[in-house]
Amino acid sequence: MKLAIGSDMSTHLTGVVMEELLNRGHELVAFGALVEKTAMWPKVGMEVAQKVALGEFDQAILFCWTGTGISIAANKVAGIRAALCQDAQTAAGARQWNDANVLCMSIRTTSEVVAKEILDAWFETGPSSDAEDVACLQYLAQKESK
Repeated sequence: MKLAIGSDMSTHLTGVVMEELLNRGHELVAFGALVEKTAMWPKVGMEVAQKVALGEFDQAILFCWTGTGISIAANKVAGIRAALCQDAQTAAGARQWNDANVLCMSIRTTSEVVAKEILDAWFETGPSSDAEDVACLQYLAQKESK
């Protein structure tokens, strides 16, 4: 899978996640502080989200200190469903019920072990085909297009 990965800070966790993704066979392109000295979280979040929305990447993974800011920024882009995930169950639910296409994590609170569990759940779970779940996503898309 072709993935964009971005952060406003380059940390041990971002390095661990990048290495893990490469070991899983994903193609990665880094953004923000993962390639530059400094980066603003809203700029990184929106830039990466725009590239996912345009189809340049299948999905993205974003980081900031809490994960909240970068998820807010990414969700400003039409077609993006960025989910801040603190654990594997939340990641699985975000993929299953929300068809989330951008995974956001907190640099401050996410351990290496939990990050790998989140990645497992994220990539092992696909979107639901349940009629109610599909209707919810269609409703969001309709509102977003206005």
